Amino acid sequence: MQPAESIFRNIVELSPFPVFVCVGEDMIISVANDATLKAWGRDESVIGKKFTEALPELHDQPFFGYLQSVYHTGQVFDSGNSRVDIMINGRLETSYYKFTYKPLFNTEGGIYGVVAFNTDVTELERAKQAVEESELKLNNLVRQAPVGICIIRASDMTIEVVNNAYLELVGRKRIDLENNTIWEAVPEAADLYAPIMKGVIDTGVPYIANEHELLLIRNNVAEKLYVDFVYEPIRHFDGSISSVMVIAFDVTDKVQSRRNIEDTEERSRLAIEAAEIGTFDLNMLTEETITSPRFDAIFGYNKPITRSMMVSCFHPEDREIRLAAHEASLISGRLFYEARVIHPDNSVHWIRFQGKLYFDEKQTPVRMLGTILDITEFKRLQQQKDDFISIASHELKTPMTSLKASIQILEKLIKTGTSPDKVSTFIQKANTSLLKMQHLIESLLNVSRISAGQLGLQKTSFNLAALINDSCEHVRMTSDQELVVTGDANLDVYADSAKIEQVVINLLNNAVKYAPASRQIIITIDKRGNVARVSVQDFGEGIAQDKIPHLFERYYRVDSTGLQYSGLGLGLYISAEIIERHGGKIGVKSESGKGSTFWFTLPIHN
Repeated sequence: MQPAESIFRNIVELSPFPVFVCVGEDMIISVANDATLKAWGRDESVIGKKFTEALPELHDQPFFGYLQSVYHTGQVFDSGNSRVDIMINGRLETSYYKFTYKPLFNTEGGIYGVVAFNTDVTELERAKQAVEESELKLNNLVRQAPVGICIIRASDMTIEVVNNAYLELVGRKRIDLENNTIWEAVPEAADLYAPIMKGVIDTGVPYIANEHELLLIRNNVAEKLYVDFVYEPIRHFDGSISSVMVIAFDVTDKVQSRRNIEDTEERSRLAIEAAEIGTFDLNMLTEETITSPRFDAIFGYNKPITRSMMVSCFHPEDREIRLAAHEASLISGRLFYEARVIHPDNSVHWIRFQGKLYFDEKQTPVRMLGTILDITEFKRLQQQKDDFISIASHELKTPMTSLKASIQILEKLIKTGTSPDKVSTFIQKANTSLLKMQHLIESLLNVSRISAGQLGLQKTSFNLAALINDSCEHVRMTSDQELVVTGDANLDVYADSAKIEQVVINLLNNAVKYAPASRQIIITIDKRGNVARVSVQDFGEGIAQDKIPHLFERYYRVDSTGLQYSGLGLGLYISAEIIERHGGKIGVKSESGKGSTFWFTLPIHN
């Protein structure tokens, strides 16, 4: 292969335009890119064939002669727009190409082939022909068009053609526009639109305007209009801009009407959507109700519901609340109440109804407009908060009472000179109570830091198994259960060791607390790709499936009464936040009667 051919082969293959190379006296096709094969309607089987064999239908066309001329003379050949009749899918089709044939030289300076660069100008040529035909019809079409049209000569801005609709739009007479420049005819628009029209002429890019506000002097009166218009460049055969066609529509009435409606609707829509509010319109005489999709969804339906369907959804214990609220609305004209409804899937939801009653001239209620809001989550959080305050008070009160009693006894023992052993015992009890209070307060502070985005991390590299074994020692001191650590003992992670220890201890404490019958707790360390995975498995009662989605929520406790297990219900929430801040994941698998496995992952590297 000649060195020049190697270079040109890369060019050919990369070109988005048809490029091919022929070599030798017989013009053997050595390279043809995909664009060339597509233009020829051939496949790669033409490679290696003579040009005349590959494209026999070109035998009476000049292209083979051009190639040979370049091959023999070494002179570059540039064509104009040339017609090509070529067989595509068994049918002779006509296209137009502009091409350049250049000689290829070997290292000795001899010509060994010709490279052809081609540009498809079929559409341009056909457009040129179409323009020639269309110019004959253009004036008549412009004058008869129902929209405003004005054709302006690009060289001097003179108006060549204008129709009656355009004259009516700008409020001028034909004598004022034809054969005058556009900015002499409509001077009030020149400051804003003259630069735009110049840009269309300079770039050849149309300008499209929708609902532009325009101040025009129409019939000697200044008027504000809204106009849709287009500045469309019209080209000569050589591609230069000959003129600009202006197409314009007066949309003032449409814009003003729509904006009035949109302003009102937008204010209402934003308020309703932001609050996730459902709306209803109740005919008090016929009880026919028109509801929004959100209203229907709040009652658990994905289709419009009737008034009877709605009434049947109310919780039996809350139906009297609804009736009382409606009776009161007949006097006050206002409806307000909160109640529970039961969805078709039997789930219970809290809702808040508000409405305004409208009366006729006889003070008969005829219509009620109102809104409905799902407040289930608000009620749940409110209940969780109340439960948490109650539990926190109880959890803090217990060690405080124990601490107070220990101090009182110590005071008596010191006064009576009792043996130091008894004094030490009660000091230890007081310290235990203080530690418990410190743990509870630290949990509350961690929640506060998380809410404020101030839970900082001090990351270092450390051995995960060593940290877990240290954590197990802490738990073994207070439990009779066997803690087994298995897995990769040499796995290092890059994390905040103190906070990861807090997570591990919390998971171990939970396993000890909630699975006391599990004689063994297994901690497993695995490497999975670029993360470390730690799991804590117990063999206790397991967790009910309906509670699992809520385990990592703030204040959530599996034992919501607080009577069976102590704690604030913050441990898993804090653990989840710590793991998430590390870029890891946390989760649980549990089956009733078969125990639970809590797990988390951590990135191994920074």
